[in-house]
Amino acid sequence: MNEEPLVESPVYRSSIFKQLLRNPLACLSLAYIVCVILVALFAPTLAPQGPNVAELSATNAPPFTDGHLLGGDGAGRDILSRLIWGARQTVYACVIILGVSLAIGATSGLFAGYFRGWLESVMNFVTDILMSLPSIILLIALYAVTGPNTPIAMAVFGLLTAPTYYRLVRSVVVGVRRDLYVDAARVVGLSDLRIISRHILWAVRAPVIIQGAFILASGIGIEAGISFLGLGDPAGVSWGVMLQVAFNGIYNNPISVLWPALVISLTILSLILLGNALSDVLQASARTRIVPSSLRKRACEQTSALHPEQLKDPDPQAVLSVRGLRVGYPEGRDGFKEVVHGIDLDVHPGEIHGIVGESGSGKSQIAFSILGILPKEALKLGGQIWLNGEDILANPQKMKEARGTSIAYVPQEPMLNLDPSFTIGKQLEFGIRALDLGLSSAQIHDKIVGLLESVGIDQPERVMKLYPHEISGGMAQRVLICGAIAGDPDVIVADEPTTALDVTVQAEVLDILRSLASERNVAMIFVTHNLGVVADLCHTVSVMKDGQIVERGDVIDIFDQPREMYTQELLSSSLSVEPVGE
Repeated sequence: MNEEPLVESPVYRSSIFKQLLRNPLACLSLAYIVCVILVALFAPTLAPQGPNVAELSATNAPPFTDGHLLGGDGAGRDILSRLIWGARQTVYACVIILGVSLAIGATSGLFAGYFRGWLESVMNFVTDILMSLPSIILLIALYAVTGPNTPIAMAVFGLLTAPTYYRLVRSVVVGVRRDLYVDAARVVGLSDLRIISRHILWAVRAPVIIQGAFILASGIGIEAGISFLGLGDPAGVSWGVMLQVAFNGIYNNPISVLWPALVISLTILSLILLGNALSDVLQASARTRIVPSSLRKRACEQTSALHPEQLKDPDPQAVLSVRGLRVGYPEGRDGFKEVVHGIDLDVHPGEIHGIVGESGSGKSQIAFSILGILPKEALKLGGQIWLNGEDILANPQKMKEARGTSIAYVPQEPMLNLDPSFTIGKQLEFGIRALDLGLSSAQIHDKIVGLLESVGIDQPERVMKLYPHEISGGMAQRVLICGAIAGDPDVIVADEPTTALDVTVQAEVLDILRSLASERNVAMIFVTHNLGVVADLCHTVSVMKDGQIVERGDVIDIFDQPREMYTQELLSSSLSVEPVGE
């Protein structure tokens, strides 16, 4: 799957904020946290009284008493006012924790992961020591030295949580620094600092943001915990101090414990929920762009207006007929780009139909449309895909039911399409069970043995017990072919299945595919850019350019007498192609 059909569109990698708004829990959590921050900023204006203003009449007063909405504490201070002022100190403590943890942990993780070597070894040793220290006990010991100093305590806790940032960032950077674009940046002369700031830092932004939410939640819990233990500043005001004061007078005013406990719990819960929502959003943003339904509808309407042609009836002799297929992708702020333009295609039983063209011509888009695995951002602008007399493009449920049974898929990069955690036998077994063929375990085992033998794998019992890393690339591709034919499909879509294989193994895989078409009477669509493979394997061929089929015909006719200039250029650029039949 080596085609990237789209221009990058930042608008349709919809913003984190817009995606969060689609999650009700995330909306509530974000709104609550914003309220806490605003209350902290405007505490002097919002609080009815000062944090330490005491009234004798308000001592242990119940809620809704003489202007005290939440009542008074044991010293006659207004609980609502102290909650509002406590938000300021709590937010202040959180900023210290996050700032120290981020500055030390993320920065050291960036440099250790990028430069590796002795720096990584030293940082690993330091973080191992910090992570072995018990936070609460260390903070209690610190109290004996510094007294009730909340900023210092929170800074120390930020230092103790820095290793979590370090390990997270370092692991991401170690993976990113192997990417080719980092090597390319180094080759063009960018300094290490510029590479880290421009490329590496951007790659770690998502886990840094997510981890920040959880560190803030733990910071609030720790601040409340040490204050509750009596290690907070008694002259100050925070939710933890309020909880400790309320607990001391719980027998005189039990309800006063509820308010700080409720605020602390809601704040921690909101941060955790927001962190989880951010994790989901950022992971989804990395995979796909979100396309508004309004754009999908408008794109289909515009396409229908521009191309009102009548679709041809499907070929009754063909097992698969594609009619007027059009596919597009978002482009710019409100537009879209059509990348497949009204494709017609027929594949008959036993026929191997090659789709050939340069990279970006739309070959894989046709294959993915037939399989129903287009990216989420793809716009299905029109057309029909008829399989055994049913339009599966118009019926997603029929498309889903057809995959694995009527339509099968043989991908490229076989080693990347096998799960390294399971043996070959288990992976084939999972696939067969998913087909719901009603087979017993013994029957499934016999079927797998037969499939492996049918693709030329010797000692199938032994191979079934091997893991993917223990077999060759050619054998892995044979295993994938086994998975494809397990459901006795009518159509097999093979997308560059021999690209990653050497010439000898490639020939063996092509022989297997050829025998499948002839012996099982399977229709096959073979997507490739290799004209030599097309000449060796295919019966008919469609030549694609810029999302259109520019020439179609019998392989011998296309190779001997190409009509289109583009086909002639493709043939002339393929140094190894010889006329078919010689």
